[in-house]
Amino acid sequence: MKKWTIIILVLFITLFFGYKGAKKLNSNTDYEIGQPIDSLNKVIVYYNGSVGNVSGRNLASDGYNIGLKYQCVEFVKRYYYEYFKHRMPDSWGHAKSFFNPKVRDGKINGQRNLRQFTNPSKSKPKESDLIVMDGTTFNKYGHVAIVSNVTENKIEIIQQNPGPFSSSRETFRLVKTERGKWEIESSNILGWLRK
Repeated sequence: MKKWTIIILVLFITLFFGYKGAKKLNSNTDYEIGQPIDSLNKVIVYYNGSVGNVSGRNLASDGYNIGLKYQCVEFVKRYYYEYFKHRMPDSWGHAKSFFNPKVRDGKINGQRNLRQFTNPSKSKPKESDLIVMDGTTFNKYGHVAIVSNVTENKIEIIQQNPGPFSSSRETFRLVKTERGKWEIESSNILGWLRK
């Protein structure tokens, strides 16, 4: 009985660490980690390989914490820092923590010093808004991106670290509800923040 217990334990440990290691591999050899793949308003999106990969921390010259290279949070914070000269009062946290569920629609999110809108909201998303997505089974930390285009019935986002084979651009359907609110059709989108 002890022999089978040891075998099962060794197998479990091997699978666990194999999974953890696989999350950091670059399975798409068309790109190198850190390679520029897109940009918005001259702020570059870098390829990250697997979503769990981290290539160190990016700090601004003044010491401001921009984030872990080349995670989604690092891109949106770098975008707001470079494009808007915006420093978030709370420069830490995972993607989903950018949305504070206690802040009402259209009010200031003090942690980020940005106006926060819920999904759905009375305010239509605008270009350069920061989109916040909830965690999932495979990514408990959530995801953040920047709105790169808005039309009457869709939004386009630009994102860093969507996965090794996913695009840096993605579109979502945008509808105006019967109650007059704007809704991005994705159960995963918590809301958006605006400078």
